[in-house]
Amino acid sequence: MNLTTIDVIFFIYMFLGLYMSVLLIMIYIPNRKKMFSHPPSRPEPVSIIVPCYNEGETIGRTIESLLELDYPKDMIEIIVVDDLSKDNSVEIARRYEKKYKNVKVIVNKRNSGGAAEPTNIGVKAAKHSYIAITDADSSPSKDALKKMLGFIQQDPTVAAVTCSVLVKNPETWFQKLQAIEYKIIAFTRRLLDIIDAVYVTPGPFALYRKKALEEVGYFDPNNLTQDIEIVWRLRIHGYKARMCLPAQVHSESPKKFRQWWRQRIRWSIGGTQTNFRYMKYAFSNGMFGFFIIPFFTTSLFLGMFGLALLAYLLIRNALQTYLATQYSIAAQATLLRFDELTFTPSILNFFGAALFFLGIGFTLFSLASMKDTHFRKANTFNIALFQLIYLTIYPIVTLVAIIKLLRGKYSW
Repeated sequence: MNLTTIDVIFFIYMFLGLYMSVLLIMIYIPNRKKMFSHPPSRPEPVSIIVPCYNEGETIGRTIESLLELDYPKDMIEIIVVDDLSKDNSVEIARRYEKKYKNVKVIVNKRNSGGAAEPTNIGVKAAKHSYIAITDADSSPSKDALKKMLGFIQQDPTVAAVTCSVLVKNPETWFQKLQAIEYKIIAFTRRLLDIIDAVYVTPGPFALYRKKALEEVGYFDPNNLTQDIEIVWRLRIHGYKARMCLPAQVHSESPKKFRQWWRQRIRWSIGGTQTNFRYMKYAFSNGMFGFFIIPFFTTSLFLGMFGLALLAYLLIRNALQTYLATQYSIAAQATLLRFDELTFTPSILNFFGAALFFLGIGFTLFSLASMKDTHFRKANTFNIALFQLIYLTIYPIVTLVAIIKLLRGKYSW
């Protein structure tokens, strides 16, 4: 069998896609009974930082959810750090400050244009050794802090703990697609946790060891995804990050495509920034360099590579068809004969189909494993839309993000 260059590239692409999917399945099988387990914890003082900017509609609900945590009230300090909002965010937060002794409001002297600077202000002002950080539009479940704390208490090398980030009250069909995505991400992140490969502690709710944040220099204001970059920096300093699947936080998600597009562009730019910055540690520093960096890099660029490959094949086939048609017309030859309408299966067709159906299977399996009540009455149309359309937009997002990053035209 003679293989062309494009065949070889296609084989590599399919191998990477199948390898990553099968790897996650093989991690799950021997660990399926402990996916939702978490170590016991004991109450210790925790400072909760809430960076805020123009969140007047949600900041009140977020503070209330923190006050309702199943945790000793005298062991929780809530610090809202406003990044010089233009709405009534500060006014609303001040009401809680006047009513509750454990709520404190700090207003930044300037608008920093991101979450890192107000978060750092809050961390530096915190009184306690453990730091929880939550977005101003997110609400952790009542038992989230209690379930997450055990990971950081039992192992002095653990400096960060994340949880399941879920979509809060998905209403539009677009939010329902994101709800599917968030659950798959949470399930996948727990699988990565099993092999010590958690590479991000998302902003909606995460727990940190304050001493470790001080040691590595706090969050990076120059990175658009400071929640990824901080974990990578902690890793090269010898710390670990963990994932608590049963702990949940519900976060607001974009209702419209334009909002989602801007959010995902920012995520892709920040992820690429982090990737470029730490690529020098690839294949060194243990699990971080030998797995996290290659895995993250492959995940980031595999979709874009597949899009380019698909575009090439479509353009090539279209061009060949056009030239053949023009030649046939000029030569007055038959354009199409029914006996030529045959389909010859190839190994490439097989691997392509295998990757597609494996992706659908993993989506369904993840939703079922997350014990999702909506999955039992699942909207088949939404799942199909997620797999066939929603995921195919990501390579375009990555491509646009890289172009913006290279041109230096990006912001929070």
